[in-house]
Amino acid sequence: MNSTTILPLNPKETSKMEASWISRLITALVRYKYLYLLLVPGILYIIIFCYGPMIGLVISFQDFKITKGVFGSKFVGFDNFTYLLKSPQFLAAFRNTCIISLYKIIFSFPTPILLALLINEIRINIFKRSVQTIIYLPHFLSWVIMYGLIFNLLKDFGPINQLVRAFGGDTIFFLSDVRYFRGVVVLSDIWKEMGWNSIIYLAALAGVPLELYESAKMDGANRVNIIFGISLPYILPTIIIMFLLRIGNVLNVGFEQIISLYNPSVYSVGDIIDTYVFRVGFIQTEFGVSAAAGMFKSVIACIMVVFMNNMMRKYEQESLF
Repeated sequence: MNSTTILPLNPKETSKMEASWISRLITALVRYKYLYLLLVPGILYIIIFCYGPMIGLVISFQDFKITKGVFGSKFVGFDNFTYLLKSPQFLAAFRNTCIISLYKIIFSFPTPILLALLINEIRINIFKRSVQTIIYLPHFLSWVIMYGLIFNLLKDFGPINQLVRAFGGDTIFFLSDVRYFRGVVVLSDIWKEMGWNSIIYLAALAGVPLELYESAKMDGANRVNIIFGISLPYILPTIIIMFLLRIGNVLNVGFEQIISLYNPSVYSVGDIIDTYVFRVGFIQTEFGVSAAAGMFKSVIACIMVVFMNNMMRKYEQESLF
């Protein structure tokens, strides 16, 4: 039986390999310097706005006072986290966040995929571009403007309630009724973002070779067969990556949306972690507690991303890292 012995590299060979690697790196930096310069704004943005604020995480372990600052405030360890886990308001906000996020994953996440598949089947370019323009437009409206539109649609004498009364029903106060508020949140999120979120799937569909469609048609496949046999499997890796990114934001259900739509009558079903942090931090000035809540949300999101990434890598061979 033959055996192969792997001899360790001597220090001279190791130093030569390191020097060669550094030389190649310097050569690439010089050759593609303008391309690397394009990375500078993005890198600075991440450092300043993503990693820089992480220094403030120390506030979550302090009884933070503005007058004393980070270095002068009293260190209290995990007291802020203990307070959160014993707070009925935070636990209710955490439950509402999970429920609304689950609804959005179930209903909002698949909608752009279905929309992209349908738009991809449109063969009249003028009609196709018109549809895309119309469905992209809500994304560029702020939630304040969206609230105005939603309020006018759902108010007592709005078109939705007029339709309800036309079918013999009673007036429904959608934005003040705990039974309907979460549904309004999910549907308004779909309305606003489904067009914009479909762009990445349309870009992925644009990369499907035309020969596959032509071959399928020659074999007698209809539109439905083509969608489920070619289009959907081709963009599946993109769907998995986008799903993993969505899981990373599982506790981000939209602060601007909720703060615009909700009111005290629906706090029990609409109050989320972000609005709790805003209320405790900026109204009650409990900065340590609000920072602890934000850190708690980030840790949960990180755990979810790592877990789902490992699951996808195991079963689908697609992952973020």
